[in-house]
Amino acid sequence: MEDIKKFNTAKFISFAVGFFGLQFAWQMRIILSGPVTENLGASPFIFGLIWLAGPFTGMVVQPLIGALSDKTKLAFGRRRPYLLGGALLSAIALIALPNSEQVVNWISAQLHISLPALAALFFAAVMIWILDACVNIAQGPYRALVPDVVPQEQHSIANSYISLAIGLGSVVAAATAPFLKWAFNYQMSIPAQFVMAALAFTLGMIWTCTFIKEKKYEPKENEEAEKFDFVQSLKDFFALSPEVGKICWMQFFTWIGNMCMMIYFTQYAVHTVYGVPDLSGVSEAVKATYDSAVLAGTNFSSVCFAIFNLVCFLVAIPIGFMSVKFGNKKVHIISMISMALAFLGMAFTHNPKAVAICMGLSGIGWASICALPFAMLSRYIKAGTEGSVMGIFNIFIAGPQVFVCTLVSWFINKCVFEVQGAGINYHWEYTFIIGAICLAAASLIASRVKE
Repeated sequence: MEDIKKFNTAKFISFAVGFFGLQFAWQMRIILSGPVTENLGASPFIFGLIWLAGPFTGMVVQPLIGALSDKTKLAFGRRRPYLLGGALLSAIALIALPNSEQVVNWISAQLHISLPALAALFFAAVMIWILDACVNIAQGPYRALVPDVVPQEQHSIANSYISLAIGLGSVVAAATAPFLKWAFNYQMSIPAQFVMAALAFTLGMIWTCTFIKEKKYEPKENEEAEKFDFVQSLKDFFALSPEVGKICWMQFFTWIGNMCMMIYFTQYAVHTVYGVPDLSGVSEAVKATYDSAVLAGTNFSSVCFAIFNLVCFLVAIPIGFMSVKFGNKKVHIISMISMALAFLGMAFTHNPKAVAICMGLSGIGWASICALPFAMLSRYIKAGTEGSVMGIFNIFIAGPQVFVCTLVSWFINKCVFEVQGAGINYHWEYTFIIGAICLAAASLIASRVKE
C-alpha cells in the first residue's frame, strides 16, 4: 500500500470544492422544492411524502453505491466515477424540476392527449426523487474519499473542510437571489436559481475529480471479485466496535431533529412568520393576492439559510481543531445543545429578527453534524471497506427522515387553524419542538460514547 501524504491547505480546498457544488445543489432543493410543489397543489402531507425521496434513496442507494465503489477498479478511480456521474445526472433533474408544468404541457401537446391536473406535481416529484438519488450516488463515495486519500490524523480536519464547503455552498446558494434583489432590485427566477445550482454541482465535481488523485488500485494475489452482501455488510459494520451502535443511535435522533428544520423551514417562514394561509387548494386569483408575501417569505427563508450556513462556514474549521484538543464527543454535545435551544426559540417567537438569530445559532450545530460524527466513526473503519461503511452509516441519516416526512408531516397536517377571511393555516412551528426534543436525546446518547 502506497503512503498517504499529508494534505496542505490548498489540497484540502481542492478536496472540498466538489462538496461545495453538491451542497449548493442540495440547498436549492431544500429552499425551493416547497414553493415549487405547493404551487402545483401539494398539501403539507403530500409535500412530506415527496420528501421521502431523500431517505429512501439514501437508505438504498448509498450502501449499494458505497459497496460498489469499494470494488470499482477503473483507471479513473474508485470514487471519482460516482462523484462525476452523480453530478451530471443531478444537473438534468435540477433544470427540469422548476419547469415541471411546462414539460408536462409539452408532452401533452406532442402526444395529443389531456393529462391529469396533478401530472405536473407527479413529474416534479419524480425529478426530486432522481435528484436525491443522484446526490446520494455522489455523496457516499465522497465521504469514503476521506479515509482513502487523507492521513488518519487529518480525518477530523478533512471532515471540517467538508463542513466548511457545506456552509459556504449553502450560503452562496441561499444568498444569491436575496442579494441580487437587495443590491440591484433584480428578482432571480426559481428556474434560474436551479440552473445556477446545476452548474455549481457539475463544475465543482469536475474540479475535485481533476485535482484529487486516488491511490492506484493494486489487486491482491489470487483476488476474486466479491458480490455485495448487504446483510453480511451490516453484521460486519456493527461488529466493528460496541461504540458504533451508540454513534448510529446518536445520528438517528440528530437527523430527526435536524430535518424537522431542513424540510419545513421555508413553509414555516412563509406561513408562520409572514402569515400566508395555505394556498394548495385555492384559486389562481387568490394565490395572486399573496404573491408578494410568498416572495418575501421565500426570500426571508433564503436569508435565514444563508445566515445558518454562514455560521457553519465560520465555525467549521475551529470545530475541527477544538475536537482535536478536547475530543469529538464534548464539542459535538455542546454544538447539538446550542441547536436545540435555537429550535425552541423559533418555536416560541415568530419575530423575523429573532428567527434569523436563532438560525445563526443553529449553524453551530450544523457544522458539528456535518463533521464530527463521521470523524467519530472513521477510527473504526477497516481499509477497503470505506464506501460500504459510510453507505451503511447513511442509513442512520436517511432513516430518520422517513419519520419526519411521514409522521411529522401527518401531525402538522392535523394541526390546522382558521385564518379569518383567508381560509386555513398550519402550526409549522411545532416541528421545532419535536426537533429540539430529538437533539436533546442525541446529546444524551453522545455522552455515553467512549472515546
